[in-house]
Parts: sequence; structure tokens; C-alpha cells
Amino acid sequence: MFKNVQFLTSVYKLDQIPQPRLPEFVLAGRSNVGKSSLLNMLTGRKKLAMVSSTPGKTRALNYFSVNEQYYLVDLPGFGYAKVEKTERERWEKLIISYLSQAQYIKTIFHLIDSRHAPTALDKEMRDFVNFYGLPYAIILTKTDKIKRNERNVLIKQLKENGFLEQADQAVFFTSSVSGEGKNEIQRFINSLL
Repeated sequence: MFKNVQFLTSVYKLDQIPQPRLPEFVLAGRSNVGKSSLLNMLTGRKKLAMVSSTPGKTRALNYFSVNEQYYLVDLPGFGYAKVEKTERERWEKLIISYLSQAQYIKTIFHLIDSRHAPTALDKEMRDFVNFYGLPYAIILTKTDKIKRNERNVLIKQLKENGFLEQADQAVFFTSSVSGEGKNEIQRFINSLL
């Protein structure tokens, strides 16, 4: 249950990660995929994470404490080009450093917009987590904007692009509008604690 959820801190350097270290569930995805909306939907708090129509607002690792048992960690969106190159490179370095030292990460939730096939950036993220052997689940966002029969096409695209290579790969359909996926993700997190 997402009962006692609070924003803790924004981490710009790894030595700023909150203590004590707790299990971490990471939200990763390209800019404007709906990470903030998902976070708000999961926690039932409309303004916990800032939702913006302008991509690229998350510029650090944002830590949220859940029931003082684990952290939700919101990463900067990847692939957003309308920031200075040096800023984008800083985000990338921070993300790579964080993920490559990942002993507390229980799962990386890779968010993919259900309205589109996985992008080259999504494939890079998949390859990165596979290279480091990180635990990985897929969250398909904005499913209220697609027809039910399009879900099978989306799963087929994921398989064809190597996203569902593991037989037990967790995939969640979510909508911040309808709340779809909240209970399934909650059960999944609880099963790993």
C-alpha cells in the first residue's frame, strides 16, 4: 500500500542519496512518457510529483519514501534535446553512475508510451539494464488512449524488439486517468519486499 508517501530529496551527486539505504524501485523512461503522472496515480497524490506539458523537468534522481520501507526513485527522462548539451551529459553520467552501482535496486520500471512502438532510446535503456543484469519490468503508460485490441499489437512489438526475452517478464498496462495498473504494480512491489 502507498499510505505514507513523501518526497525526500533530489539527488544531484551519488553521495546525496538518502540514508538509511532502503530497497529502491526506479522509474525510468524517455521524456514525456508519464513518469510523474504514474507516480501521482500510484500514490493517490495528485501533486506529489510535478506534472508538466514541457518535457525535461526532472533534472535529478528524485527520492520518494513509501511507508518508510522503500524508495521510489524518479530518474530524469532520457532523450530530451531542448536542454544544454552539458546539462544532458550531466544527467546521463548521473544515471549511469547510479544504475551501475545498483545493489539496492529491486526493479527498474521502464516506462514506454503505449501509443508508440519502442524507440531507439528505449532499446538503449533495455540494452543497458541487460548489460548490468538489473531487475527489470515494463510499464506501458497512457493505455486509456489506445483501443483494447491494440494491446496485443504492442506486446508483439515488444517481443519483436527484444523487450520480452524472459519468460516471466513483468509487463503492466497503466493509465493515470483511470488508475489502471495501480493494484498490479502494488502487488508486484510487495512481492519483492
